[in-house]
Parts: sequence; C-alpha cells; structure tokens
Amino acid sequence: MAACKYPCMDVLRYTAFTTVPEGGNPAGVVLDARGADDAAMQRVAAEVGYSETAFLFPGAERAELLVRYFSPLAEVPFCGHATIASAVAYAERNGPGSLRYSTAAGPVAVRTSVAADGRVTATLVSVPPRTTEPAPGDLDELLAALRWSPDDLAPDLPPRVAFAGAWHAVLGAATRERLAALDYDFDRLGALMAARGWTTVALVHRSDEHTFHARNPFPPGGVVEDPATGAAAAALGGYLRELGWVTPPVALTVHQGDDMGRPSVLAVDVPAEPGSGIAVSGSAVALPAG
Repeated sequence: MAACKYPCMDVLRYTAFTTVPEGGNPAGVVLDARGADDAAMQRVAAEVGYSETAFLFPGAERAELLVRYFSPLAEVPFCGHATIASAVAYAERNGPGSLRYSTAAGPVAVRTSVAADGRVTATLVSVPPRTTEPAPGDLDELLAALRWSPDDLAPDLPPRVAFAGAWHAVLGAATRERLAALDYDFDRLGALMAARGWTTVALVHRSDEHTFHARNPFPPGGVVEDPATGAAAAALGGYLRELGWVTPPVALTVHQGDDMGRPSVLAVDVPAEPGSGIAVSGSAVALPAG
C-alpha cells in the first residue's frame, strides 16, 4: 500500500470517485492523527500537495471518528472526496460498515461495502443542504472572473450559492463546449471566493434529466481545478431539489475531471424529504508509491 512517512503521522495517498489510479481526485489520508497539532496538519497537507488531506482522530467507539480536512493553504470544514478516500482506506484495514464522521460542518454518516470483485465503495450522507441567492453584484463579479458572459448561462439552472457541508457558487453552463473551455482569472476568482467563504465554484452542464458534467475551480485551496468534488455534488443535489428541478427520490450521475484528464464519476442520491442530507457515493483506490 502506498504510504508516505512524516513525523507522528503515516500519510496514505488515495484517489476518489474512480476505479483506476489515473482517474479521480487524489487525497491524502491520515488514519490516526492523534497528537498532531494544527501546524503539523497544515504542513503535511502542503507537502502532500493534493487539494485536500483528511486527518482522522479515532474516538472511544470504533465507528466514531473526528475528521479534519486541510488543503495546501488552509483548513476547510468538509471535503467529500477526502471523506470517500479515507473511508475506503479505513475499510480496507478495519472491515466495511457504518461510520460517523464528526466534522467542522456537522456529523456526516458514512458507510462502506465490498463488492464481489473485492472493490470497496463508500457513501457519505451530507449535513442538511441549503441554497441562497448570490449577494448583489456577486454574479457579475463571478462572471467577470470566469470570463463568461450572461449568454453562457443555462436558462434552466439559475445561479445560486449552495451548501452541503461547504458553500459553493453554482452556475449552469449553456453548452458542454462552454464548460470545456475553462480559462479564468485565478487571483480575481480567488479573492471573490475568499470574501464570500466559497470553497469551490460548481460549474455544471445538464446533459440529460439525470446526468451532469461538472468542473470546480478551487483557487482558495491553491488548486486551479478539482477533478471530483463530493461536497459540491451534494450541494448540487440539494440545489436541484430545493428549486424543483428534479423529482425526488432520484439518482443522479455527475461526471467530473474529464476535461483535465482525470475522469471521475459521482453517484448522487437525492431523497424526497425536504432538508434531508444528500448521499454521494464512489470508489477509491490507493495510488502507487511515487
């Protein structure tokens, strides 16, 4: 198993929402971070260099885990792909089952299972999602930073800011070609996101009733783009339910990372009950050493 040693911590490297090392979103995983302080976790996350590293602190009960997430630049309240990666890594060593992650965003239920071929998959259930209108002027600034025009927006996916553990601006792209042509002002977008507390910007194109393509700029984490963003997928599910753009219960598929050469598949299950958490599922695989 690929592992990287740091003082007091063993750092594993996994990639989530894929079944092959060449796909998905890589995450660092520390299965036992007891004794590590904030400075040590931030240093490790920066040295690992992935968009997120998850640090697990085992509790008194086997299924109870305190989890903290660090990008190379800062701590974030919740990260979906690092949750999936860490849950798969945990299950491979301790067996599948149900876990309860205590995160800065709130409690997140996680369950893992093993398929007939031995592959481990994980499902997280987000905290209750919320959706709000962008603040006055934010949409204009967001479009300018992205170098989009109003004509680039999908008429059936109104701009919103959505939450399911972390806040994400959500913009619908009118065409798949517009989504593919990502070329934004990193510093300008990063400044807006820092001012508003957005973790990523979820740019999405709806290709059919149940299928979406997504791209997620992530300048606050020092990363141009995330190849798979579980928290944003959960926020998207909550957004679609709240606006009445899906009829729940419904299963959705989000394809992400295709345009950056790391294809990822996120399964999103939206329950009917208003305000209930959104389930996001996927596989994860260990990355080879080096």
